[in-house]
Amino acid sequence: MKRTRQDGLAALPQLSNLVDPVRRRLYDYVAARQAPVTREDAAEATHITRTLAAYHLDKLTDAGLIEAGYARPPGRRGGPGAGRPAKHYSRASRELAVTLPARSYLLMADLLAEAVEADQTGAVRAAATRHARETGRAAAGADLDTALHELGYEPAHTPDGDIELRNCPFHQLSQTHTDLVCNLNLDLIDGLLEGVGEPTERAELTPHEGRCCVVIHPPERP
Repeated sequence: MKRTRQDGLAALPQLSNLVDPVRRRLYDYVAARQAPVTREDAAEATHITRTLAAYHLDKLTDAGLIEAGYARPPGRRGGPGAGRPAKHYSRASRELAVTLPARSYLLMADLLAEAVEADQTGAVRAAATRHARETGRAAAGADLDTALHELGYEPAHTPDGDIELRNCPFHQLSQTHTDLVCNLNLDLIDGLLEGVGEPTERAELTPHEGRCCVVIHPPERP
């Protein structure tokens, strides 16, 4: 999935939609779901009427903060009597950011990533790996999920016990420096696991479209 980024004051009109408390609740609900949600789901979760939910969801869609599509319920095929597909909403793939005055941290990160990749001695890469693990250990708390949330990974537990990370905090940089960023992601999470007293073997690089490249497997039990 291609993701676009919009920075500076150009993003302000879209982001201002989140000032409205109802829209913010709806956005938070949609963004936290792993699968698209219907108007009925969103209305029930935020304790408002379906009509009001539909109005605000469409405003969020117009602003590019969420995306809309149509689908029938699972197991229901098309044809006579199937009814119209329901409208579903999911978090938008684009990124929005506002910085005043203008800043370009991504440009600096790109320059530093290129310097790491250009180093033929391996010393810079080793230093980056070491610092990533140290950062993970420093970010660790008593609760792994909380630490992952605070770092922006948006952990989600699967039925088989894995922890998938729905968001990569370094997504834009990973598009141009995939190997470097994915491995530093793994190093950071290894450090996080060390910090909470868990074996680093739980973390594995498993690249997948739409989420972070690292998956955390359940701990082995005797």
